[in-house]
Amino acid sequence: MEFQPVRFINEPIEVVFLSTPIIQKKPVCPNSFLWRGEEYWIAEVFSEWHDYSRHGRMARNMQPQHAAVASRRGSWGVGTFYFRIKTSQNRYFDIFYDRAPKDVDDRKGNWFLYREIEPIVNSG
Repeated sequence: MEFQPVRFINEPIEVVFLSTPIIQKKPVCPNSFLWRGEEYWIAEVFSEWHDYSRHGRMARNMQPQHAAVASRRGSWGVGTFYFRIKTSQNRYFDIFYDRAPKDVDDRKGNWFLYREIEPIVNSG
């Protein structure tokens, strides 16, 4: 199934797991999320992918051989996990978890609602 963007959102969300992920910094798709006071249960996961690329100053602070390994499996505080999902309300979204810590006191990373999408209907 192919999708097209409907609107860019990029807002923080609170996620709910029915069972805690084994590795917090490499999470699975949550069971639901809270956005703007409404809970969205995830009915289906269409795909998931990750991006361990480093940007800006972080891209220049590693030796090339270490950067190559980090781009495949990540390094501390670097990486984004994406999930393309359908909710029980029949809405489609891309959500993501950003491993980057906010500050010294909040090292967990954060979840975001990236964008709303919709299936492309082929009329052929």
